[in-house]
Amino acid sequence: MVIRMKSPRSGFTLIELLVVMAVLGLLLSLSVPRLFGNIDKAKESVLRQDLALMRDAIDKHFGDTGRYPESLAELVDKKYLRKVPVDPITERADSWVVVPPQSKEAGAVFDVKSGARGRARDGSDYASW
Repeated sequence: MVIRMKSPRSGFTLIELLVVMAVLGLLLSLSVPRLFGNIDKAKESVLRQDLALMRDAIDKHFGDTGRYPESLAELVDKKYLRKVPVDPITERADSWVVVPPQSKEAGAVFDVKSGARGRARDGSDYASW
């Protein structure tokens, strides 16, 4: 005669699953706000770097030709930039605001600013950078 023993059921109970879900929810609630804060910080850093790069290219163009470029595309055509960078806040390359020089004969692009609306983490407007 063969006696079969009932094996205990394998798997997780509902309570165990709920505890695991609660721990995961707690970990996510602690880490997600930090992640989004770091993403905003990185976008602002890229924006500052892109503005510095374009302003340097404008200055080099002026130093070489004695006048400012007519557009940002001219900086690309003359190889001062590889391409017009994408504004990381607006995620578009055509949202840059061009500031003309005081004299119209000197060209059209004296400075460039971000076309993004809103404020940075330090409280300043993106458009004032």
